[in-house]
Amino acid sequence: MKILRFNDDQIGVLKDGNVVDVTGTVSSRAARGPQGVMEEIIGHFSKYRRRFEKTLAEGGGVPLSSVKLLAPLPRPSKVLAAFANYMDYIGKAADHLPNEYFYKAPELLGPEGTIILPDMPPVLVFQPEAELGFVIGKHAKNVSEKDAMKYVFGYIPFGDISARGWQRRTTFLLKGQDTWGPCGPWITTKDEIEDPHNLNVKSWVNGTVRQEYSTKFMAHKIPEQISWLSKYVQLEPGDVVTTGTYHEGLGPLNDGDVFEIEIEKLGRTKFSVKGQGARKDAEWKPPVPGSGGPHGGGAPQGGGGPPRP
Repeated sequence: MKILRFNDDQIGVLKDGNVVDVTGTVSSRAARGPQGVMEEIIGHFSKYRRRFEKTLAEGGGVPLSSVKLLAPLPRPSKVLAAFANYMDYIGKAADHLPNEYFYKAPELLGPEGTIILPDMPPVLVFQPEAELGFVIGKHAKNVSEKDAMKYVFGYIPFGDISARGWQRRTTFLLKGQDTWGPCGPWITTKDEIEDPHNLNVKSWVNGTVRQEYSTKFMAHKIPEQISWLSKYVQLEPGDVVTTGTYHEGLGPLNDGDVFEIEIEKLGRTKFSVKGQGARKDAEWKPPVPGSGGPHGGGAPQGGGGPPRP
């Protein structure tokens, strides 16, 4: 099932290219607020699936092209993103990579939204990273790898916007801007995806292909990610975890560009870009783990640490 938000905070399900409005099936919608409604659906999905299926059986719906899509999750309690988590050059193996994460700003940007690139003079280049994101379906704490997939609700295409080349102690400035979590177009429930570790991920800037890779190159798979994260934080229904990116194909993002992302079976969406500073077109490649890297993307100021994601 593909669940989306559209127009005036309405909830829809995609059926044969049409959006069927299922908003009326959600109780206490006004009191819950936009994020609370999605958490209610996700946390009690067995009940809402039956309600949605009944509404879908009654027919109706409007063309997808006639609605304005919103971020499928407007403001999760947590958006956690994996550091370098792909075996994206020869000889790179999972044990070379940390199972480590950083926080993204929780205000997610929906389809057709505008990515804002602030004026940040020390930054060499802004880059968009196409990533598979997954949505947590129920409270998760100290979960075993064996049981971890039971806690996944579904999947979304996600863009991790990154500023490169400015050495900082944290990812706050380099990864944490308000519009730097573009995602959508909808949440695809996990029952529709047989193997999330065998999906094609693709991105474009101004119609030119940038990244194209398979999630099979993920170093730390989703069960391991959930198990590791749930040792240290309480994962909640509606939280989003992004799984990292394959760095091959990364390139600049500047004012006036259009960024698109598509993941096999999960949908395609696009975003516009507004730059507030000078154009930045420097080349940047991820450093070899442990090297510190030649492009200002290695360890934070003040000592060692993992390479920048």
